[in-house]
Amino acid sequence: MADGVKARAVVCLSGGMDSCVCAALAVREYETYALHVSYGQRTEARELRAAEEIARLLGIRELMRLKTDLFRRIGGSALTDDGIAVPEAAGEVAEIWSRLDTSVPVTYVPFRNAHFLAAAVSWAEVLGAGKILIGAVEQDSSGYPDCRPAYYDAFNALIRTGTKGGGIEVVTPLIRMRKREIVQLGVELGAPMHVSWSCYSGETEACGVCESCALRLRAFRGAGAVDSIPYAAG
Repeated sequence: MADGVKARAVVCLSGGMDSCVCAALAVREYETYALHVSYGQRTEARELRAAEEIARLLGIRELMRLKTDLFRRIGGSALTDDGIAVPEAAGEVAEIWSRLDTSVPVTYVPFRNAHFLAAAVSWAEVLGAGKILIGAVEQDSSGYPDCRPAYYDAFNALIRTGTKGGGIEVVTPLIRMRKREIVQLGVELGAPMHVSWSCYSGETEACGVCESCALRLRAFRGAGAVDSIPYAAG
């Protein structure tokens, strides 16, 4: 923009590693506002603390904290339903990836990202922000259907149709990257990954055995980097 004034953007900031790196990308180019949603997930308080620390360290203009009990009331996911156990990653992480095309894991929260993006779009309209960034990853991820490029293409078509100006776009800068590449990018950007949180079940220490921990640990090893968050195992 003219006179060195940055355009505005909203970043979906879960507090996880991918959202942390995505936020670090956002602040380089945009006046960045972050949206964090507490939705009854097992590590709700820990993820909020991570998002707050990331936002502070990156100098994000404002962090909007939203809270909903919708997903806990609906259930159907190991992240929000106490009756469904969080599974451990079996053996090598490669075994997780080998089944992703045919199986959606029990940690999938039904249509979650649509709710987050809808809130982000509403806020972006008010802010006059033209971009929404989200750290969705298709490769090396848990195989969630709302992390695919086609999903975001469809959502952008919805935004063009259903918003006042139609000029807001969801951007997914990490979606085709491998997890180790995301770690490498985070190191290059100086992203505060040391305050991010990826574990599905632990809040004091990361469990080290859920799929998210397994993918994260392997990514740091593959990138030749040190993951400094505390682990109970791994």
